[in-house]
Amino acid sequence: MHSSTKAALMATAALFTTTATAQDLVQLDTIRVETDAAQDALGNTEITTEDLEDRNPATMADVFAGETEITASGGAPMAQKIFVHGIEESLLNVTIDGARQNKAVFHHAGNVLIDPTLLQSVEVSSGLAPADQGQGALAGSIAYETKDARDLLEPGKSFGGMATLGYTNNGETFHRGLTVYGVQGGFEYLLSGTRATGSNYKDGSGAVTPGSAADLSSYIAKFAYTSDTGKRIEFSADHTTDAGARSGQERLTGVGGTGTGNYYVRPDFFNLTGGPWRNVEVASNSERKSYTLTYTDEAPQGNWAPTVQLSYNEQSLTGQMLPQGTNTGLSGVVKNDFAIGNGVLTAGVDFFRDTAESTGTPVAAVASKETLNNYGVFAQMRQDVSDTVSLSYGIRADFQKFDTPNGQVFRDKGVSLNAAADIILSDALSLNVGVASVWGGYELSEASLINTVSGGSVYSAWTYTNVVASRANNARVGLRYDQGAWTASGALFYTEIDNAPYLFSGTRSSQPTLTTKGFDATLRYATAAGYVQANYTYADVREDGAPSGGNYYWGRPVGHMFGFTTAFEVAPGVKLGGPAEIALENTKGTT
Repeated sequence: MHSSTKAALMATAALFTTTATAQDLVQLDTIRVETDAAQDALGNTEITTEDLEDRNPATMADVFAGETEITASGGAPMAQKIFVHGIEESLLNVTIDGARQNKAVFHHAGNVLIDPTLLQSVEVSSGLAPADQGQGALAGSIAYETKDARDLLEPGKSFGGMATLGYTNNGETFHRGLTVYGVQGGFEYLLSGTRATGSNYKDGSGAVTPGSAADLSSYIAKFAYTSDTGKRIEFSADHTTDAGARSGQERLTGVGGTGTGNYYVRPDFFNLTGGPWRNVEVASNSERKSYTLTYTDEAPQGNWAPTVQLSYNEQSLTGQMLPQGTNTGLSGVVKNDFAIGNGVLTAGVDFFRDTAESTGTPVAAVASKETLNNYGVFAQMRQDVSDTVSLSYGIRADFQKFDTPNGQVFRDKGVSLNAAADIILSDALSLNVGVASVWGGYELSEASLINTVSGGSVYSAWTYTNVVASRANNARVGLRYDQGAWTASGALFYTEIDNAPYLFSGTRSSQPTLTTKGFDATLRYATAAGYVQANYTYADVREDGAPSGGNYYWGRPVGHMFGFTTAFEVAPGVKLGGPAEIALENTKGTT
């Protein structure tokens, strides 16, 4: 994926010449295929620090406002899921500060709980994720980066802080936060806490949405040390919680329902009245805990520019309900950037050990924990091969072992390939093209249902009968125009996922072929004072050739999406603008 951090590293990487010694270093320009304009045409969208400051997001939906290829569903934070071209984020590689996130606790809840207050940037790859992004990028990747103390400190200052207050009248939501940060010598720190509380908000028709009251808490601590020679080690801890009463249902009759407290939290909808269900607000709690230790060299010499990272994350859903579960993930990566020819080769190894475990009503004498181990090796080359052609191409191999609660063991391995090119056709026009074949491997079941639901019956032990690895094929081709204040781009995209993971039962009874295809377009006019941008996306999402019905963990219908964003500085320090989105009626598929 394109990364501003990576681009900065490339811009300062040392390149050996045929006659140079180890101390004779030359500057390597940014690889053209990694520039913002080329990455946009290749489907890699960056939500920059400036974008986030303009949007001042309170929710993840605000983060992606106006970006038509990326959509967010759900109201309360625990209900929000992110979709790229209609593909749900469980089929993407998701990282926070480079650390891989385990996900999929319950299909009615979101996958990665994030408070956007301290986001520095977000980079989204739609389909063409590079090999060094990590395993599991079937339909692309999402990389969240959070702020460090040095991102917030004013020049020449060693200490700072900020307090935030906000109020939203719809839902009477009160946001407040406090962050302090500082540096002393090579040491730096950041401590932050945010809180949001409120009442149930109203929808567009004025009706109150049950279970939507804000109740979010988020705490972040970061500590780092950077030596005089650029060696940097950083530790971060992040704890985010969405609590309170959320939309749910009580099962009154039938299997698993006696009318005496069998509740199912479904924060993504509230109007289920069919059969034996009664709408209620259910006490629930969604949590994410992450701990990451990272070592980097910010002043690399020669061909030694390493990154080493170890991370642990945990996501859980608990409360007054039947579906409860916990996902954990221990992951790590060791990689290095090698300056070779007119480019940079990023190569290394990574691993993860993920678990999913049901912690709600157990099945008697039956374990309810799955474990997935993965070891990978990768290499990604980015280079300018001529004055008009820049390339990015890579390969990774992954080896997996999947352990089920009943003692079954599944093993598989696969190879992933990707390639992309930026070709200059004229002073103003460039062609971008990319392809990727990604081995997805196995997927853990959703934690809250393991050995608690099978074939419509609850409290039944699962039988793992059809566990197969997934694979995706992606392609994208587009044109980019850049002349003066005007830029424009358009691209056709296609993603096909074979054996899309079925996470609801051990039988893995339905692993369809999932596809999304369509067109992205952007038109932007920018001056020193600001910009106006229009985005358009058409995505046709299908399961086994039929229009997507909105199945969880797979895809949602999209159709035609229009986005508009503008921001202009009307006076020193005063900026006006905002995003807007329009979705045309989509009659394909069902809700």
